[in-house]
Amino acid sequence: MKKVVFLLASLFAVSAVVGAVEVVFWTAPNPSQEAFWRSMAEAYMAEHPDVKITVQAIVEGPQGSEGTILAAIAGGNAPTASENIFTGFGAQLVEAGAVVPLNQLPGWDELIAARRMTNAIKGWVFGDGNYYIFPIYANAMLFAWRLDILKELGFGEPPATYEGILAVGKKLKEVYPDKFLWARTALVQPTWWQRWFDFFMLYNAASDGNPFLSGGELVADDEAVITVFKFLQELNAAELLLTQPAENPFQTGLSIWTNFGPWGIPGMKENFPELKFGVNYVFAPPPVPASFGYVKPHKTFADAKGIVIYAPHASGATDEQINAIWEFVKWVFGSVENDVAWFKQTNLLPLREDLTTNPAFAAVFAEAPELIPYAEELPYAVPPLKTPKVQDIQTALSEYGMIPALLGQKTPEQAWEDAKREILSLLEE
Repeated sequence: MKKVVFLLASLFAVSAVVGAVEVVFWTAPNPSQEAFWRSMAEAYMAEHPDVKITVQAIVEGPQGSEGTILAAIAGGNAPTASENIFTGFGAQLVEAGAVVPLNQLPGWDELIAARRMTNAIKGWVFGDGNYYIFPIYANAMLFAWRLDILKELGFGEPPATYEGILAVGKKLKEVYPDKFLWARTALVQPTWWQRWFDFFMLYNAASDGNPFLSGGELVADDEAVITVFKFLQELNAAELLLTQPAENPFQTGLSIWTNFGPWGIPGMKENFPELKFGVNYVFAPPPVPASFGYVKPHKTFADAKGIVIYAPHASGATDEQINAIWEFVKWVFGSVENDVAWFKQTNLLPLREDLTTNPAFAAVFAEAPELIPYAEELPYAVPPLKTPKVQDIQTALSEYGMIPALLGQKTPEQAWEDAKREILSLLEE
């Protein structure tokens, strides 16, 4: 009799699992993000027992998480949905027909309104007028300054112009010959994504947000590009750049200026507790040439990523599964409390237009006031290029343009002419 009862119980358990809609969600290979999504999935499944959500972190291969996703799509076994998608990679997925237009799913407009992102979402539209990525976060990239060392040098606040920075650099070398302005090995490496955190920060500010590409065409502000190249060349010629590896150069005071994302704040607090925000370091937007006359706020680059839902041929998902994962996404981001939980757990700023005005976030900013400059800069941050050729374009920008200009191997004008020729060739392929 016990065996019969056990068998019946087993059959009921199997029936419950079979009856559930099963979906798979891949998270970024980041422990804090994975933990957030696991907690969200557990809470959702407790309310919706007819849905089973399997949460897994993307396994990074030799080509990064993008390579893992492309391999899964080629095999027809992509997840139902995944996060960690930036616009350039999204364009590649759109070109392959591998993702679903989210704005055609029920409740899109209501979700955008509920999350207070009606204006912010406009930068995520693709050429066909559809939205394939639901943006989760956008980090407006800022520069960190060692305020304590600036004050030693006689400067009360970070300089906002190229000319001001060069003046700081000159004084720095007079007082501390062994220190550098900016320590960054990636400046002389052609790694395509590193250009987000140097060139595009400076270009977006110098061009006042002028697009680099539009509709598959190169529309970059020539004067802004050349001015950025010239600035980097002048910094290097004045021996203000350290492009050799160094351990924590900014934190130790070997350098006094660096590109800095909000994800680095927890590590700063934990490993260098003696460095206090507002006393030892502050954050500031990218500088601009004084001659350009732009008033603050200066534009910058947005390290921004979001969620896609994969098309049936890429994932094998049914309409029921696509609808189930979409309902989960709406449930997560239709609640400001979940955005607060995301913010607390990941230190990545939700792409909302009410971060600094919504009382729900007040406690987070009270505990971490160093995040306020990032929230204030968010409306002025420009997302990555929307092109499937983003990797090749930014590699060409590095190899033919920025790096030889910085090293003094080409004039800024020649460097941009060469890089532009390569980029135009890539766009014509």
